[in-house]
Amino acid sequence: MPAIMFQGTGSNVGKSMLVAGLCRAFFNRGIKVVPFKPQNMSNNAAVTEDGGEIGRAQALQARACNLPFHTDMNPILLKPETETGSQVIVQGHRHSTLKAREYNKIKPQLMKPVLESFERLSANYDIVLVEGAGSPAEINLRQNDIANMGFAIAGNVPVILIGDIDRGGIIPQIVGTSNVLPDEDRKKIHGFIINKFRGDKSLFDDGYKIIEDQSGWPGFGVLNYFPDAWKLPAEDALDIQKNSTSGQLKIVCLCLSRMANFDDLDPLAQENNIELIMLKAGQAIPGDAKLVLIPGSKSTRGDLKFLREQGWDIDLYAHYRRGGHILGLCGGYQMLGKQIDDPSGLDGPAGSTKGLGLLNVNTEMLPEKTLKKVTAIHRESKLAVNGYEIHLGRTTGEDCNRPFTYLDKEPEGACSKDGRISGSYLHGLFCSDDFRSAFLESLGAPPSGDLKYEKSLDDVLDELAKHIEDQLDVDALLKVAQ
Repeated sequence: MPAIMFQGTGSNVGKSMLVAGLCRAFFNRGIKVVPFKPQNMSNNAAVTEDGGEIGRAQALQARACNLPFHTDMNPILLKPETETGSQVIVQGHRHSTLKAREYNKIKPQLMKPVLESFERLSANYDIVLVEGAGSPAEINLRQNDIANMGFAIAGNVPVILIGDIDRGGIIPQIVGTSNVLPDEDRKKIHGFIINKFRGDKSLFDDGYKIIEDQSGWPGFGVLNYFPDAWKLPAEDALDIQKNSTSGQLKIVCLCLSRMANFDDLDPLAQENNIELIMLKAGQAIPGDAKLVLIPGSKSTRGDLKFLREQGWDIDLYAHYRRGGHILGLCGGYQMLGKQIDDPSGLDGPAGSTKGLGLLNVNTEMLPEKTLKKVTAIHRESKLAVNGYEIHLGRTTGEDCNRPFTYLDKEPEGACSKDGRISGSYLHGLFCSDDFRSAFLESLGAPPSGDLKYEKSLDDVLDELAKHIEDQLDVDALLKVAQ
């Protein structure tokens, strides 16, 4: 069945956004389109309808296709836990936790589920848009590859190469890729796209021709930088941008070393009355912050150690004494408690870690992973919250008697007696407009109500699709698909 694979000259060249835009462009043309990424590496995951998890980028692409999320869209997901090891998710569920060298040994076994997922999608859709990972020019990783050319050859899928002119060196990016690829891989590439152009395109006419002549590949167009890209959910926390540098309410998010499922932040970044600060390692929590948000983590005890190394524990205590508010989500919620026990080493090395002690709760890591979409009721505002759970561990204690939300009338999360410290396992809660507005107003933010977050995402996807249709030869791209 027809498919096109989009690979990049490197990481962060805009593959995910381009595929999302093409998904929406094809959908708007009435084509039954579906996204696919053989292997992704990200701690920012989405819960699927079939009870698994996939990378956040594929969730956005599925949304662009107006499809529910499914584990076949991203059969292999690597979730880094340390500098050298990752949890391996296969077709939505935990397979193992492996060091990089160990993972390389099992990659040949993983091509089977990758192709199975791809074939199921191919059988049910008009076209599959495939996203690669990193760059095919990393020929040192070519053996047993399942993410780029290894998959393209195995699945017999034509490839379009994407280069990022914004970072400079676009000619060596593409021509250099052509020069280092083995013949079999080079022949699989059917052309290139120049992404993130700024300024007068005519000034690049000669460069474009040089790339075509020296690579032997045709170009499908030059795509201008898309200014509203920041409004789309970020897969990397460092990509989260703010629409302005000022706001009447300051919210600080601690950028943990293994921060996970931080899509909670995307709606906050778009609020006009909010100044959202992504606090990096070594930076102190500002004294005028109203709310400090401790996000989820792929390694809760490891990131609690990281938090203390930055001196953020001392800052948090001072912030609270000044009358500030603290919200811990998922792993951040677990950190707020008195103790985290992991006797089986499910979230890192086995052991126990003393928590921050700001909530009277304790957490025990358990082997069963919670993966589900939920609708909850916020205890204070009585408003509905749509979100999802994706975590290990069970948290209990006295402060759970003051829950953050109710799930099917059962208490969820915990709050301190004075209500200024809260914890919850729910992700994505700020996507619910009424709840987000009420929560921010309770902190002292002026009434907003202008942002309709879910609608804004679809509006941006439509704008992106038009942006692509206007500047790329989309008809020619469709003809490439086999």
